Amino acid sequence: MGADKYIFKRKEKKYVLSSNQFEQLITLIEPYITEDEYPSQTVHSIYLDTPSFLLIRNSIDAKKYKEKIRLRGYGTVENNSKVFLELKKKLNGIVYKRRLALPLNVAEEYIQNGIVPDSSQIMQEIEAFMRFYNRPKPKIAICCERLSFIAKDDKNLRITFDTNIRYRFDNLSLTHSPTGTPLLKEGECVMEIKVLGAMPLWLVKCLDECKIYPQSFSKYGKAHLKQLNEKK
Repeated sequence: MGADKYIFKRKEKKYVLSSNQFEQLITLIEPYITEDEYPSQTVHSIYLDTPSFLLIRNSIDAKKYKEKIRLRGYGTVENNSKVFLELKKKLNGIVYKRRLALPLNVAEEYIQNGIVPDSSQIMQEIEAFMRFYNRPKPKIAICCERLSFIAKDDKNLRITFDTNIRYRFDNLSLTHSPTGTPLLKEGECVMEIKVLGAMPLWLVKCLDECKIYPQSFSKYGKAHLKQLNEKK
């Protein structure tokens, strides 16, 4: 079976923006950016974890190394739609991602029953991860509306804004409508800057002018902690 294969290695920094910061920043960076290939789309992700939520607990506690696995779709997803099975690791601020494109029904058959769809190197790495953690299963769905831009002078610099972030712990399939409980305060969004090397000076100046600073942020982590607090 043919499948798209992707490997990423880059720096990723996250920021939580108020509506005012978002509007101010967009105005400042507009001369330097252009729309990405898919400038606006719904992102729907299913995160896998162990029964004790070991992966997200380790991620929340970790300082230098984090890892997670998820199934991601874009827009409306049906049984034969192409989705992405992603293994993501972060070490000392560098993100390493292995991503395999598969039909949703094939990806779900693999997750639920361990039927390996191909023998690619990426699939072998994903399978090794799944075996190590005793085959984690879907635990949470996270959805958002994403705006995506790239720098005009550096196609490797990508800036995304995730708005209306929501989560749910039931109906854990990408074919389900992307609904859920709001994760952030009204008007807030999460910006992510993805770059291979150093951040350009124009972007540093724009962030500084808007008083926008990076912070550790995990959608899954925040949703997990909210759930734990609600149970207390």
